[in-house]
Amino acid sequence: MKKIFAMILLCGATMAVEAQEISTTIGSDIVSSYIWRGQDLGGVSLQPTLGLEYKGISLSAWGSVGLADPADTKEFDITLGYTIGGLNIGITDYWFNAGLDPQDRYFKYDAHGTNHVFEANIGYDFGVVSAQWYTNISGNDGVNKDGKRAYSSYFEVAAPFKLATCDWTATVGAVPYATDFYGTNGFAVTNLAVRASKDIKVTDSFSIPIFGEVSANPCSQKAYLVVGMSFGL
Repeated sequence: MKKIFAMILLCGATMAVEAQEISTTIGSDIVSSYIWRGQDLGGVSLQPTLGLEYKGISLSAWGSVGLADPADTKEFDITLGYTIGGLNIGITDYWFNAGLDPQDRYFKYDAHGTNHVFEANIGYDFGVVSAQWYTNISGNDGVNKDGKRAYSSYFEVAAPFKLATCDWTATVGAVPYATDFYGTNGFAVTNLAVRASKDIKVTDSFSIPIFGEVSANPCSQKAYLVVGMSFGL
């Protein structure tokens, strides 16, 4: 009986330690415009996030909803990822309120009638620079010049640096081949961006992270200025 009781205590202690190793992310951004990989997806938006991470394995939910225009993109994404050292891999299930389903149903996964897009990604953080590759593997993907599934892809290189008390990131992103998912007819640079972020101190124990970004899409000849703030635990 004592051995059983001891084993129960040991299991309970192990579970408690493992529970303490699980980190939770709860937060939200408010942005003046929703710009994604050089594409304009809407105006002022609320973008909440909820995530769990354990020993490099992460599961997160992220969404976006327009606050000013009901026609702006509504989005709900779920990402399963794994990070070890500088290497990261993941799969994301994107859901948009516009797609192949005229009723915008979340639980409709019909290959030719869904609003979901499934994307795989792989990347590596070298410290001074990071690189990421993304490819749509299923769902409501775009088509190429021949009208066939494009397996739309996007890759970007980002370099962080510090300047004038702010944290900065310079990003260059491109689409390698034709797809109407990104509006390209072949290889095209679709995202040139510089972002600055800084914590604004409100009290001794509370600060608000704010950020500003200038970005341009040479392919569509569009340019954007975005500001936002983050709240989270």
